[in-house]
Amino acid sequence: MSAAIAQSAGVAARRLAVAAAMTALASFSAQADDLMQQGKKLFLSGAMPACAVCHTLADAGSAGEIGPVLDELKPDAARVEKAVRNGLGIMPANKNLTDEQIRLLAQYVATASGGVKR
Repeated sequence: MSAAIAQSAGVAARRLAVAAAMTALASFSAQADDLMQQGKKLFLSGAMPACAVCHTLADAGSAGEIGPVLDELKPDAARVEKAVRNGLGIMPANKNLTDEQIRLLAQYVATASGGVKR
């Protein structure tokens, strides 16, 4: 009888562990989605000028014609961050965003363009 009880307890513990992992994953996913939305907002209207004025990015619904098409370029976050901080070609350096906003924006562009996997 005790072997059956131990097996039942093991099954219950595994189910509890799986449920906890799924809850943590759902929480992480919700947080990641929130960070993506913050980055998207910065892309559309937070930067001055807004990134969407010049750049095309399908996820943002932007169709800029001055800068590169980010969906084709697929930059990683470091490349985006460097371009935002320092400027690149005719793109001016952005001076109105905080370091945290630049990181959010860079991660959004990298993820939304396919530069990094989600």
